[in-house]
Amino acid sequence: MRVRMTGLAGLTALAALLAGATPASAAPGDASAYAAKLELALLGGSAVSAGPFAAADANGPTSGTFAAVDVPGVLKTGVLDASATRDDKTGGVHSRAVTADVRLDLLASAAGPITAEVVEARCDATQKGVTGGSELVGLSLGKLGTVDAEPAPNTVVDVDLLGVDIAKLVFNEQIRNKDGSLTVNAVHLTLIGGVLGALGSGDVVVSSATCGPAGLPIPMASGAGLWIGLGLLGLVAVPTGAVVLRRRQAMA
Repeated sequence: MRVRMTGLAGLTALAALLAGATPASAAPGDASAYAAKLELALLGGSAVSAGPFAAADANGPTSGTFAAVDVPGVLKTGVLDASATRDDKTGGVHSRAVTADVRLDLLASAAGPITAEVVEARCDATQKGVTGGSELVGLSLGKLGTVDAEPAPNTVVDVDLLGVDIAKLVFNEQIRNKDGSLTVNAVHLTLIGGVLGALGSGDVVVSSATCGPAGLPIPMASGAGLWIGLGLLGLVAVPTGAVVLRRRQAMA
C-alpha cells in the first residue's frame, strides 16, 4: 500500500484514467450534490450502473434522501442525504452530501472491507471564492492503513494485488472545473482496467458536492436591493440639486 499527496497536476493525470467519472460542473449561482454513484464493468462481464442516489440541485429539488444502497459485493450503505441551496441576497451557494454506514466490499480481496460511519462532502461559494472539504467519521481501511478524518485535498491510496496496481482510492478529491466550479468527492474509488485489471474497470463515488462561483448578489428590483438602489440614486441626485440651487441663488 502506498499513500501519497497529489496536487492539481497529479489529479488531472488521474482524471484521464477515470472513464465514466466526468466531473460535474455548475454555472455561477448553481450547486448540486448526490450521495452515491456507481459505474462499473466487473471482471466476467458484469456491469453495474446505479445512481446518482439522493440527488439535489439548487434549482430544485433542493434536497434528496434515499433509504439505503445495497449492491452485493460492491457497496452497502445506510441513509443517504444531499442538499443544494442558493442565497439570492448574497449570490452564495452551498451543497452537501452525507452517506451513513458505508461498507465498500469491492476491494475485499486486496484490503478487506472498507467502512465508515459517516462520509460527507461539502462545497461553498461566496463572493470571496469557492471552497470545499470532506469528513470521514469512523473510517477503517483494513490493510490499507489509515487516513485522517478530514484528509488533505486529493489524498490518494494505491491498492495493489501481488504487486500489481488494481485500484486507486482518492479521499477529499477536489476538482477545479474549467467553468470555475468545484467538485468535491469525499471518496472516489477507481478500478484500473486493462490486461492486468484484476477486478474490472470503472468508478464508485460516495458523497459528492459541486458548486459554481457565487452568482450576482441582491436583486435590485425589490427588498434590500431596492433600498440600496435608492441610496445610490440619492448620491447622484443630491449634488445635482445643490448645483441647481446655487444657480438660482446667483440669479437672485
